[in-house]
Amino acid sequence: MHSKRKTVLTIAGSDCSGGAGIQADLKTLLANGVYGMSAMTALTAQNTTGVTAISEVTPLFLGQQLDAVFTDIFPDAVKIGMTANQALMEVIVQRLRFYNAKNIVVDPVMIATSGAKLLSLESVAVLQKKLLPIARVITPNLPEAEVLCGMHISNRADMEAAAIALHKAYGCSVLLKGGHCTENADDLLLENGEITWFFGQRIQNPNTHGTGCTLSAAIAANLAKGCELPQAVQLAKQYLSGAISAMLDLGAGSGPLDHGFGIPPLQL
Repeated sequence: MHSKRKTVLTIAGSDCSGGAGIQADLKTLLANGVYGMSAMTALTAQNTTGVTAISEVTPLFLGQQLDAVFTDIFPDAVKIGMTANQALMEVIVQRLRFYNAKNIVVDPVMIATSGAKLLSLESVAVLQKKLLPIARVITPNLPEAEVLCGMHISNRADMEAAAIALHKAYGCSVLLKGGHCTENADDLLLENGEITWFFGQRIQNPNTHGTGCTLSAAIAANLAKGCELPQAVQLAKQYLSGAISAMLDLGAGSGPLDHGFGIPPLQL
């Protein structure tokens, strides 16, 4: 008997190199057995070494994208990544509330893996006040969590304290990713007052561009398929670990930027 495939909407920025953002999300959603849709917040010129330009969409156009999706193919889960600015965040919150969206996973993207700053302090304030409280789960890494809860995080005890603080502040479940910890790659999930640790072996692979996008998209896919949150996280971590372990190498570090040749200015 034919069964209906579950659907997930990703709201994020585009990555022209294909390793992060919308492109990484759609690949991940397909690999995890759900139908992926997208609403784009920004175009970016980026690769594994950095972000060189960002062109944001208008709030009106973002709202039109969201309306187009929700009025035709209602998503079983929503993943939110790069939100670009305050006005776009306001539109996202307003439309998701209007449609009573469910299973919202927010990856509070503030800084790219390469170190590029993606959100202003003013936008972070809107993120904290309006966007995070509508999430079922948020997935900050340690630097992002430090910004959101205002405390330094360097060990497991700090991670537990930070997760509790984030839950109290925003009322959502928290997956605190430990990949930036020097000791291990363990993640912590806080849901309904219960802490669950997901232990992960650190894999020596320099190609980690887009891993945060991939993990949060995989969690959304699993929630859409009916998994409880701990199982959704466990399956997502297994998927991401398998991808990193595969050691896919697309030539990162071999482009002209890395050899010091420089890129001629674009003539318009």
